[in-house]
Amino acid sequence: MTQPHDRPSVLFVCVHNAGRSQMAAGFLLELAGDRIDVRSAGSQPGAAVNPVAVEAMGEVGIDISGAHPKILTADAVEASDVVITMGCGDACPYFPGKRYEDWVLDDPAGQGIEVVRRVRDDIRERVETLIRSLTTKD
Repeated sequence: MTQPHDRPSVLFVCVHNAGRSQMAAGFLLELAGDRIDVRSAGSQPGAAVNPVAVEAMGEVGIDISGAHPKILTADAVEASDVVITMGCGDACPYFPGKRYEDWVLDDPAGQGIEVVRRVRDDIRERVETLIRSLTTKD
């Protein structure tokens, strides 16, 4: 018999799972601790996490250097309460009853640190709002 999960789970999805979704997962892990389960994936995962994203996150004390891009699976979506998409378009499977949000963010791929910092800071604000929405009782 499976136990119902007592904490919400979030899946961050982008194309390569190398920049935006990894930064978002890093912030959610850091800021929410064990209050929220965190997953990330990509519709076409890259070979490695974007080194500029790793550098930008390191500047705010979050180490995502050990993260690895993962392929998006229907199981990952089904196991998540909230699915945050970041430019993966129609590649994300849809399951009724899930909360979906599409975050429109610049793609940090191939960008310099200044652009990636702006994306990072935008993601942090969105993650803080997401945490509040998932941990505040009505």
